[in-house]
Amino acid sequence: MDEQTEFRYDTQLLIEGTNLDEDAINEYFLTHFQGDCLLAVGDEELIKIHYHTNEPWKVLEYCASLGEIFDIVVEDMDRQSRGLKG
Repeated sequence: MDEQTEFRYDTQLLIEGTNLDEDAINEYFLTHFQGDCLLAVGDEELIKIHYHTNEPWKVLEYCASLGEIFDIVVEDMDRQSRGLKG
């Protein structure tokens, strides 16, 4: 059996809004959430988020406070590593 990943959930989504600031979003993630593989890129109206964490609901809650969130995917990487549906 594979070693369990430190951060279990691969969390991906899009944020649509106005005056979105990818640098501020990156900074918020780094100071408020535990995780790795952060990707927060886009422009003032659309940001793509990719993040590995054990608390995806906190990520979703924060992102929803910035604008409309959609194309949300939360995959359990531990289950996937065991050959199960994530």
